[in-house]
Amino acid sequence: MLHTSVDTWTLTLRSLCTGQSVVGRRRLFQLVMLMASSLATSSRRFLVGVCSIPLFRRNVHVTTPCCYYVEGSHEPFAPIPDRFPRWATSGEDAFSHLKDGAKVFVHGGAATPSLLVKELHQYVMSRGIKDVQLFHIHTEGPFPFNDPECAGHFRTNSLFTGSNCRQAINEGRADFTPIFLSEIPLLFRRKHVELDLAIVSITPPDRHGFCSLGPSVDVTRSAIQNAKFIVGQVNPHMPLTRGDASIHVSNIGVLMHGPQPLHETKARKITEVEQRIGKYIAEELVPDGATMQMGIGSIPDAVLSQLTNHQHLGVHTEMFSDRLVDLVKLGVITNSMKKMRPGKIVTSFVIGTKKCFDFLDNNPFVDMCDIAWVNSPVIIAQNPRPMAINSCIEVDLTGQVVSDSIGSRIYSGVGGQVDFIRGAAISTDGEGKPIIALPSVTSKGESKIVPFLKEGGGIVTTRAHVHYIVTEFGIAYLFGRNLRQRAYALINIAHPDHREALEKAAFERLKVMPSPD
Repeated sequence: MLHTSVDTWTLTLRSLCTGQSVVGRRRLFQLVMLMASSLATSSRRFLVGVCSIPLFRRNVHVTTPCCYYVEGSHEPFAPIPDRFPRWATSGEDAFSHLKDGAKVFVHGGAATPSLLVKELHQYVMSRGIKDVQLFHIHTEGPFPFNDPECAGHFRTNSLFTGSNCRQAINEGRADFTPIFLSEIPLLFRRKHVELDLAIVSITPPDRHGFCSLGPSVDVTRSAIQNAKFIVGQVNPHMPLTRGDASIHVSNIGVLMHGPQPLHETKARKITEVEQRIGKYIAEELVPDGATMQMGIGSIPDAVLSQLTNHQHLGVHTEMFSDRLVDLVKLGVITNSMKKMRPGKIVTSFVIGTKKCFDFLDNNPFVDMCDIAWVNSPVIIAQNPRPMAINSCIEVDLTGQVVSDSIGSRIYSGVGGQVDFIRGAAISTDGEGKPIIALPSVTSKGESKIVPFLKEGGGIVTTRAHVHYIVTEFGIAYLFGRNLRQRAYALINIAHPDHREALEKAAFERLKVMPSPD
């Protein structure tokens, strides 16, 4: 079964489901699920999602831990016979096809193609092209499209934002779209955003003509599947990564030679408070054999620094960082107990330094995968003891979590926090732990556990999703607790200087004193 081609199975599924009786269709359901499950690990052309099968007299959409064939998407892994990209030496050569109103995807993270960013900016401005829309997750390095003089020529739309777009968004010169990281590929696949162009960084092609997307596969794979035209910056500094990172050079329209060091992000020094939070999580919540997901920031890094005595940990995470490399070298991470791609680290993008990029290079221990698969809660739930460890900006006394904004000011994005929080919560073994961690106070001494969220604050993780909240003062378990019990648990892990005021505010809000039972 595993060696049967995708096209053969697609034809087989259609043939089986056509003309069957109601009973026959129902009996075929288990066979279809088995076939789809096999293809989930053997084919890059199947994606996690909803499988539509005519089980009854009309199509019934069945949400299952299976995969579906993306009809209409282009498969960039497959070579196109007798087609070769054109080499360009300037933006004039690379972007001559660009028109007013074009929609462009920009490869992000450590792989941000800075040469193509510069050339695209110069070409559009020099030619007076209007209303070019740019779509991207966080990018690194100069991003001139948000400069005031670009108004009318460019408009950027961050699907997850970073420091080079934050100010422009909050001043109204750029846009921000709240969306789960796992669902960004749907924007492109369902043509909500019809991409005219994708600009990406790639490794030089190997002897078979295959290039790699390096440290950032994430939403980029779906972008290149659906963009009408691809321009690639060939960067020999890019690590050759495996999994879903491959693109055959025949699928690229234009190549530009653009060697540049990858964009590095150095980890911030872990504070004493963060170390205490990390110690609570590592010692009280993370068991041996767990499957780890770590969000962005120094608190997840603090947790990793405390896991050196654990055994048989696995990694299934959207983001990979330097500190995970240390645990691999110590033998803590083996992936030996994972159910989904056992024996391999699964990730989708990398934020780190050369240490991390060197570790990734041509390393069969790591699979870089499409974010739609990595961040599917159904997939996450199938690994043993999934731990989702993420940080946030503030939490109110009912458990509502703000992660993407400070008041009304956009700071980052929805990202994959909810994807993994939900996946851990519905784990098939019942041993998953969705964890939100934060210091009890800000740098100014203000409580991060608050009676009411700041005006305009965006709730990313709802109070229905929340299970564990951790500060340097302990762990609050909120799942199944009523509002009175939640307030009590959260006040107990707030900073002592703020507990009395929080208790008073809780009474004013709930009309009853917080209590544990």
